[in-house]
Amino acid sequence: HGPPTRSGGGGPGSLNLKQLYEKFKPGQELPPHYGRWQDWNFDMVPKFMMGNGLLVRVLVHTGVHKYLEFKAVDGSYVVKGGKTYKVPANDKDALRSSLMGMFEKYRARSFFIFVQDYEKDDPRTHKGYDLDVITSRELFKEYGLDPNTVDFIGHALALQTDDSFMDQPARKMVMAVKLYSESLARFETNSPYIYPLYGLGELPQGFARLSAVYGGTYMLAKPDAQVVYDEAGKACGVSSEGETAKAKYVVGDPSYFPGKVRRVGQVVRAICILSHPIPNVGDSHSVQIIIPQKQTGRQSDMYVFGCSFAHNVCAKGKYLAFVSTAVETANPTAELMPGLQLLGAIDEYFVQVSDVMEPVNDGSQDGCYISKGYDATTHFQSTVEDVLEMYKKITGKDVNLDADDPAATAGQEQ
Repeated sequence: HGPPTRSGGGGPGSLNLKQLYEKFKPGQELPPHYGRWQDWNFDMVPKFMMGNGLLVRVLVHTGVHKYLEFKAVDGSYVVKGGKTYKVPANDKDALRSSLMGMFEKYRARSFFIFVQDYEKDDPRTHKGYDLDVITSRELFKEYGLDPNTVDFIGHALALQTDDSFMDQPARKMVMAVKLYSESLARFETNSPYIYPLYGLGELPQGFARLSAVYGGTYMLAKPDAQVVYDEAGKACGVSSEGETAKAKYVVGDPSYFPGKVRRVGQVVRAICILSHPIPNVGDSHSVQIIIPQKQTGRQSDMYVFGCSFAHNVCAKGKYLAFVSTAVETANPTAELMPGLQLLGAIDEYFVQVSDVMEPVNDGSQDGCYISKGYDATTHFQSTVEDVLEMYKKITGKDVNLDADDPAATAGQEQ
């Protein structure tokens, strides 16, 4: 394994305050009021983990969870009409939520009960619906749900990034809502998400420690690493600083494979330093806020990710917020305004636009197994789905994540 950074992660790893300034404000001195630069960890691609989601199940399956410490995220919210509301995730939450009127609450409660009770192999729980035939739009209509309720279920619970799911079979949406609800129940917290202390840079370090136990070799800080090909054009190793490590195939992110990837979009992210909690979320130290596309008139959702000194990622009394979305115009920074306006006073922020790349082939012919770029979402579901697909392409086998994780139920159809 030859990552470009000393943390063991790739480009989307964590940067300390000194590294952040070198990247975004080269030559400028660090403001003294931020304290020690070593106390800061900024995730370049900030994402939470769902408690019963794919990444947590991978960590349990591999044993990497033993090398990490996690803290529950305080809350999950959705924006409607410019106001921030706590996301209801089950029938009891639906009745308490101020997001819906009284009659709508009971209709939503009926839908949540159906989702919670649904079991693929038990026809008694299907209520006569074939989720591989009926679309999400048709299922919502069966329960009489209004467009605003459909919006938060689809985007804040099922975590869909746009409305294309509405005219697709309802199974994926239902299982995603079920996963959200069971993630909420798994650790008995106020949200379905958890986050590692010291930030996401701990993840690659955890894998590095486990790899060392099994004799794996890590070559850190190798920004010049290049894939080596044989005469037939098939990947046969990686070279760096005059040395070459031979391999049967090479697995890497798109940056190592120019000419073998294409751009499918861009993501804009703002990294914000605050001196206060994000307003209107109950003084939470960590939070996710989703702004569905219809609330901003956009084609894709916007995500706000908040964490603080409670997660050991910044100086005491400071808070971090990240706003991200897919780029749709020639002015990406302006596109972030609906999310930035939720943050209150911002001490300082840094904006980065990243290309989202994907491989042009499956790797079976050239031995190059390439991951997809990171989307704007603030959770790991789509990322880990990509990793598991790559594993199957390489080995021809699926990973049985349930074998080592008895709590895992909902995600197995994702």
